[in-house]
Amino acid sequence: MPFYTQWMFNEYLINPGVAGTFNAFQIRANSRIQWMGITDAPRTMGISAYGPLKKLPMGYGGYIYNDITGPESRLTLGGSYAYNYQISDLMHISAGLSVGLVQYTLDGTKIYMGEEEDNIDPAFTGSKETAYAPDATLGIYVYSTRYFAGISAHQLLGSKLNGLTEMEIGVNRLTQHYYLVGGYTFILNREFSLTPSLLFKYMTPGQYQIEINAKTTYKRVAWFGLTYRNPFDACIMGGYVYENKYYIGLSYDIVNSELGKYTSGTIEIMLGVRFDNIK
Repeated sequence: MPFYTQWMFNEYLINPGVAGTFNAFQIRANSRIQWMGITDAPRTMGISAYGPLKKLPMGYGGYIYNDITGPESRLTLGGSYAYNYQISDLMHISAGLSVGLVQYTLDGTKIYMGEEEDNIDPAFTGSKETAYAPDATLGIYVYSTRYFAGISAHQLLGSKLNGLTEMEIGVNRLTQHYYLVGGYTFILNREFSLTPSLLFKYMTPGQYQIEINAKTTYKRVAWFGLTYRNPFDACIMGGYVYENKYYIGLSYDIVNSELGKYTSGTIEIMLGVRFDNIK
């Protein structure tokens, strides 16, 4: 599944329980160009919108994103519902469910197998093939004004991608992904706050990734952050909020592995709008 360096500004992408946890309707758009300079490297574009119901402790939202890597692309769209419960004066918990549809496309015309007969693979037909599959995500999110923590499971149904000729001889299911997040905000003084956070991602069977982030915010209008992502990547990010309504963020990932010899890094842009509070 695609991921974002600036996930902390749009946690709804990784946990549907976030829907309804803010008292205003929000829209977020993300665009990510990965491994610049490498032909057919991953590109991800997406937009999401979510907010609370006016009179009930519930939230709803929707999302659509397109993830492209060379000859393959994945278009995903869906909607979410969340129920929020107040545990105490300071703590809330929210549980959310997303359901949607995945369109997976493999463009065989972009796959070059070579001229020699030994290179010909009968599994590739040389045409564009598309498969559709249902999808679902479940998430639980605990939060207050100072901290947050959440766990979510994606591609719960393990749906099979039927209709792809070259897939019929192998494993062709959407694999489950699990996300665990957490963070705490420290108020340094009247102007600055510091929020360290952690994102742990696990994909069956046995693959995982950890992101450690530290973000400092100035007067709630500007931020700067650093992220370390195992095994090698380091990321820097910054952004600005205008009139507590319009958001812009920019991040740059530095590739420190052997791949770094061939790419100038990864860039990501986030744009957002926060509407008036719901009374």
